[in-house]
Amino acid sequence: MCGIVGYIGEQASAPILVQGLKRLEYRGYDSAGIVVLDNGDFLRVRRQGNLANLHEAIDFSALPATMGSGHTRWATHGGPSEANAHPHYDCAGKIAIVHNGIIENFHHLRADLIERGHEFLSETDTEVLAHLIEESYTGDLQAAVRDAMAVVDGSYALAVLSTGSPREIIGARCNSPLILGIDADGFFVASDIPA
Repeated sequence: MCGIVGYIGEQASAPILVQGLKRLEYRGYDSAGIVVLDNGDFLRVRRQGNLANLHEAIDFSALPATMGSGHTRWATHGGPSEANAHPHYDCAGKIAIVHNGIIENFHHLRADLIERGHEFLSETDTEVLAHLIEESYTGDLQAAVRDAMAVVDGSYALAVLSTGSPREIIGARCNSPLILGIDADGFFVASDIPA
């Protein structure tokens, strides 16, 4: 079972994301990744294997961004690999998504998206969500997520970021847990309370 975590606040997000993922290790995983939004651009680090591999790959001093999301993945669609590790992007690399759950109609959605010109870089069902949100996004990230989820069958908990909405993380869920947290330093989303 995958684990997701997201943070937006006053602190550097990368250490918070990795710590949150460590607290979700009990859920099992085969790969992990984080993305942060820094000066209008996403910076993403993904690795196959355990969190130690991800932790070693991150230069925390180069990631001062105060907003981001992270994911531990247990392969369902597409085998364990760095390309299949979350977070996933849309075509333009302007939307980033982490997802826990299974999109049951992703084959059909993917085929339709490819027919409309979308290019996929993974074998996952999750990447379909990033492209669906891309198609609906016109400046209102919440509305785009809502529109995209209206055509999805399955279960999901997700956290979505966009370079065009630099001060918000959108969370959505259906039949999968998503926890929201608030403290003096920021806001959190996670697939379970320990994160």
